[in-house]
Amino acid sequence: MVEALRLADSEGVDGLSMRRLAGVLDAGAMSLYHYVANKDELLDAMIDRVFEEIELPSEATDWQSAMRRRAVSARQVLVAHPWAIGLMESRTSPGPANLRHREAVTACLRKAGFSVVMATHANWLLDSYVYGFVLQEASLPFDTADELADLTEGVYLPQLPADEFPYLNESAAALLAAGYDPADEFIFGLDLVLAALEPLRTSA
Repeated sequence: MVEALRLADSEGVDGLSMRRLAGVLDAGAMSLYHYVANKDELLDAMIDRVFEEIELPSEATDWQSAMRRRAVSARQVLVAHPWAIGLMESRTSPGPANLRHREAVTACLRKAGFSVVMATHANWLLDSYVYGFVLQEASLPFDTADELADLTEGVYLPQLPADEFPYLNESAAALLAAGYDPADEFIFGLDLVLAALEPLRTSA
């Protein structure tokens, strides 16, 4: 399973096949079928391992802190396994770690006072935010704040003459001067989502 994850991490899930995995393991493809029946079963097991890496919401703290830590953990795990994002919600045969994770998230929200329907809304909203942020983050043409600063100064600003794009020019210059780090955007948005959900709790 470790080698399957490594292969998907390096080449994407489209590059994963039983034959390709067998080659990496220096084993016959047929020998893999003693462990998994087909690629779908392999993907189920891989996604289960991804869920296992995500921190479960703690029962020892308030719901916002618990879900915040869980979301931060999910982001970190999905950055390491970006191929998994499109498969996290698609498995019809979820493994034990997948089910434990969903049970813990639902329990956290229900014990916090969310109704069944509202807990479902909250879960969808939080997962959509995490998945969407990681997808957007992966598509950026830079990896660090320093790389963004170099791009802004050398590439973006010259394309934004102040007389034609005054607000974009102003924003780019101000963010460059402030040492803006887009990595901070995740927590900013996450805290807004959690704060918006807070008044939707009930005592039922």
